[in-house]
Amino acid sequence: MDMELLLIRHGQPAWVNAHGLGDNDPPLTPLGRRQAGQAAERVTGLEVDEVIASTARRAAQTAEPIAEALGLPAQPEEGLWEIRPPDEWEGAPAEVVARAFKEWRRRPRAAWWQGPHGEPFGDFHSRVTSTIERLLAERGVTRNASDPDHLWDLDHDERRIVIVAHNGTNSVILSHLLGIEPQPWEWERFNSNHAAVTTLRTTPIANAAIWSLQHFSAIDHLTEVSS
Repeated sequence: MDMELLLIRHGQPAWVNAHGLGDNDPPLTPLGRRQAGQAAERVTGLEVDEVIASTARRAAQTAEPIAEALGLPAQPEEGLWEIRPPDEWEGAPAEVVARAFKEWRRRPRAAWWQGPHGEPFGDFHSRVTSTIERLLAERGVTRNASDPDHLWDLDHDERRIVIVAHNGTNSVILSHLLGIEPQPWEWERFNSNHAAVTTLRTTPIANAAIWSLQHFSAIDHLTEVSS
């Protein structure tokens, strides 16, 4: 018995609209749509049980061709959203947002827990980890009672799930399932390319299982790479 998670980052988003203003929930660029199609080709032919996607537009648009290629519905999951930016960034000039990010990089580590975003990193981390634990528990993957910090129990046969989300979201999931201490810059520690595929699989150990990283940010299916 085992489970495999394919964490797919969305394709390239149009963070800046045609008027040069920021968009907090952007659609994909034309390149991003091509990347989404190539991600769909990457998983075509795999035996996949479910497709779950963040409700952000860039993730939902990436999930569309993937779900279609697999003949499955894309199940929306609000808890998989990327860390939420400040409301005042919506419609702000792109250079204002870029300057805010640049200035924040000089802040001390303690300040990063609040972050330059509207949603504090601690809240974001709690949201994503509780979401992935709930999603796993609903599918029969739970913490092992005798060693909940390291081991997992599975009560089903082999299953493969595609999760289409974001760089930060996927990075938090990756750290959490591998038991790595969280940092307030997870998206920098595990920075994947747009439409890249990261694969986690459970491995039987000690009469239970652990999560094992099989591939990180695989991009061999992409003809045009962006980060």
